[in-house]
Amino acid sequence: MADTVYADKSSWLAFLRILFLGIGASFTVAGIIFFFAYNWADLNKFVKLGLLEGLVLLVSLGVLFFKTNPLVKKVLLAATAILVGASLAVFGQVYQTGANAYDFFLAWVLFISLWVIISRFAALWVIYIALINTTIFLYADQVAQDWSELFVINFLFVVNLFFLIGFLLISKFKPDRRFPVWSTHLLALAITVIGTIGVSMGIFEDPEPLFWMLFVLVGISYGLGVWYGLKAHNIFYLAIICFSVILIICDLLLHASEGAGMFFIIGLFIIGSVTVLIKILMKLQRKWTR
Repeated sequence: MADTVYADKSSWLAFLRILFLGIGASFTVAGIIFFFAYNWADLNKFVKLGLLEGLVLLVSLGVLFFKTNPLVKKVLLAATAILVGASLAVFGQVYQTGANAYDFFLAWVLFISLWVIISRFAALWVIYIALINTTIFLYADQVAQDWSELFVINFLFVVNLFFLIGFLLISKFKPDRRFPVWSTHLLALAITVIGTIGVSMGIFEDPEPLFWMLFVLVGISYGLGVWYGLKAHNIFYLAIICFSVILIICDLLLHASEGAGMFFIIGLFIIGSVTVLIKILMKLQRKWTR
């Protein structure tokens, strides 16, 4: 059991290698962005664009022709994808395009799509999905202002669920392209948060078809998540789904009454349900690690 709980020396070395590589790339990109922010007024517009485009081209060529560890190449490609966003931001500031914020993120998504697909790098996929979510949210806020909040939440829920199912299917049927567990867990957590917020909002508002659509989607997704968690012996899915259900039940109780007595009942419910849930999850974990 200790082998499944505690990391050994090689696991720690691999983790630290990836951690320091990611931190180094992140600080380098941040340094480039802050360089332009600090020296913005003193730089010619051609210098601003030329430096960034030159960096994008230089790093891209390095990824193609530099012989090194594949992980280093993937990190460099992720850094290049971020520099693409920085170059788009500089272009918008130099020429004052007046575009909406969603245009910037949409262009960013389109320009790095090919890199994301061919890289098969989970961290770059996470950045890509975050950009897609930001694009949808800003489009709804700036352009499609007739979209209701529940419609946007439905949209985001379906988009993220699509990516999660795709990741899991690829990991199952293409073992050589398996996505790391942390990426699928992070995406599942985001889906659970979106679903919890959407259902909670619908509880405190007048029910509408979009709420019931989201409620059905969340119910089916949670059911499949519990089934997958039990089948794959994955405690994470069971935990986040059960905690989400506990929060939704608390919202239902609070919607029924906002008196002091109900807050006391909700407190007791949280203590009792969380205690029982943790006990069940620990029992399952011990059973699966034998």
